[in-house]
Amino acid sequence: MSDVASALALLKRGTQEILLEEELVKKLESGRKLRIKAGFDPTAPDLHLGHSVLLTKMRQFQDLGHEVVFLIGDFTGRIGDPSGKNVTRKPLTEEEVKANAQTYKEQVFKILDPEKTEVRFNSEWFTAMSAADMIELAGQSTVARMLERDDFEKRYKNGQSISIHEFLYPLVQGYDSVALKADIELGGTDQKFNLLMGREIQKHFDMQPQVVITMPLLEGLDGVQKMSKSLGNYVGVDETPGSMFNKLVSMPDSLMWRYFELLSLKPNEEIEALKRDVEAGANPRDIKMELARELIGRYHGDEAAANAHRSAGNQLADGELPEDLPEIEVDFEGSAQAPIATVLNRSGLTKNSAQAKDMLGNGRVKVDGEAVERDHMLDTGKSYVIQAGKKRYARVTLK
Repeated sequence: MSDVASALALLKRGTQEILLEEELVKKLESGRKLRIKAGFDPTAPDLHLGHSVLLTKMRQFQDLGHEVVFLIGDFTGRIGDPSGKNVTRKPLTEEEVKANAQTYKEQVFKILDPEKTEVRFNSEWFTAMSAADMIELAGQSTVARMLERDDFEKRYKNGQSISIHEFLYPLVQGYDSVALKADIELGGTDQKFNLLMGREIQKHFDMQPQVVITMPLLEGLDGVQKMSKSLGNYVGVDETPGSMFNKLVSMPDSLMWRYFELLSLKPNEEIEALKRDVEAGANPRDIKMELARELIGRYHGDEAAANAHRSAGNQLADGELPEDLPEIEVDFEGSAQAPIATVLNRSGLTKNSAQAKDMLGNGRVKVDGEAVERDHMLDTGKSYVIQAGKKRYARVTLK
């Protein structure tokens, strides 16, 4: 595979749409460093992995040797992005913008390479723009064109108000691409109208239009709805390593490749190799643990990633004993052996005999690290480390 083909395969991974792909190929074939732009209004979201999808794609461009511009929309943030809104969005104050911008700057370099990232604020050029310049910019679109946007169209048809300044937002975002000389702009699927407006504004200023790449919204841990703190299906970037580990390792197997696709910085070849491992019989849980450690390392450091299973109470997955291993004694006086189901029930590792038999039937019980079946017998007078499910474990002594 040629360098361009390999780069294109990586950059296409997880994307929703590339407009236009043939233009992207030509830009890659040119051999020059491309300028990649992504804008973020500093609205201080509760940052979770869903917010990191764009940043991950930006990092891939960096790893390919291109220039990344992380644009903080401190000027546009004071307008209020109307994308996806059914009401006029309240503009942010200057103080709110500054405070929220700091939140972004603290998080962005957990993914992006700071030495290869250009951080800009669009107030740099807009505070210097004259009223005549803004009128010229406003002349690059029409009301009819603006009403093609789904959110504007719906509000117009429903008789809901649309403020004039909201029509300016796509134009202002488009002009950012002129000011930054962007070759490529990244954004979420809800930003498509604004991103395409950037192409039109660049043409007006006799520039080569940028390629637009839209990224999908990341599904939450339920695998159905988008990741959201309000829905409880999220992984926050500021969560403890143990919490992140447990959430990521416990997600449905069907979701893990989606997370690799959108969040991992591993090359395509490595991810394909992991898929082959699973097809050959590897435990999907082990693959999810690898993803969890990659992401925890990104937000908390390599040492936290290496020890995340400890703080999550999952040492037994690696054959280690937890520091807080409970000690339990079970009396089987007069018996040389005891059935494992009875041991589970009497020790309290299962709620009742039915649950014990169910867990044994599903291979979810381990004795000294080895899975056992329903007919397994334990010798009395000995101690065993018994694990029932993912989190219940103890050193059980049979008397």
